[in-house]
Amino acid sequence: MSWRIANECAERRFGSAARKQIIMFLADKASDDGSGIWCSKGTIQRHTELSESTVKRTIIDFLREGILIETGRRHCKNGYTVIYRIVLERVAALEPTAEPDIDTGVTVNPVQPEPGTGSTVNWVRGSRWTPNHPKTIHKPPTRKREAAAEVEDFEAEKILAAYPEDRIRDRRTSLRLIAAAVKAGVKPDDLKQAVKAYAKESEGYTRSKVCFSDNWFKMRRWETGLAQVQADREKAREAEAKGRASLAEWIHERHPLCRHITNRQIEDLIASKLVTPEQVRAAGLQA
Repeated sequence: MSWRIANECAERRFGSAARKQIIMFLADKASDDGSGIWCSKGTIQRHTELSESTVKRTIIDFLREGILIETGRRHCKNGYTVIYRIVLERVAALEPTAEPDIDTGVTVNPVQPEPGTGSTVNWVRGSRWTPNHPKTIHKPPTRKREAAAEVEDFEAEKILAAYPEDRIRDRRTSLRLIAAAVKAGVKPDDLKQAVKAYAKESEGYTRSKVCFSDNWFKMRRWETGLAQVQADREKAREAEAKGRASLAEWIHERHPLCRHITNRQIEDLIASKLVTPEQVRAAGLQA
């Protein structure tokens, strides 16, 4: 068992609770350099209480992502067991679980290297960490920040809910990628429409042709649907402008069809300065 590997893995995000549980179990079997892990997938399944398919899929994903590599095989009663090594460089490149440091602008002794000495009365020691130490547990977010985060999470959940349910995988990563797209400026409603367009387009696809949600958002495949949504919206604007111009022409010509123009359309035409109230009244309409 290596506390070093276990601590390194514990401080990184792996995308889901199942992935984290499996990597922590493997870290428990590793040497300090991450090597020497030999345990069957059945053993992992029994100890983590995850499904066999989840364990197999996760190990394959770790190998593909370079988090794990095979270093050999060891004979056992059922044939052989693969020996793995956790690649520390790949683990260190993952997103940390700790909150990022907040720059307070302090220039003199920004971080005290030593823990506090505490009170000298009755030899009671104070806190282990000084208040501005990086490992100090910060106060929870304010209600305003919590409310904003809840709104973002709710929007991301609504968008993900539009994705075909049988292809949703690694929900946490999918939601994180959705939130990143929205934060980058993509309108939630537009992104949701792009997801719905893909769901409709891929309806009836065989399993070999479908794309799971985490990969779909990671590869930004929503950009195609987003471009179509914007193109459709532009066509709708052009059609609306054309229709408005036709109504204005009827009023200018005092066409008999003017009687079919609604009050709301008249208000819109006047606001758009395509007609004047005098022209409307001259056509026999109420301005």
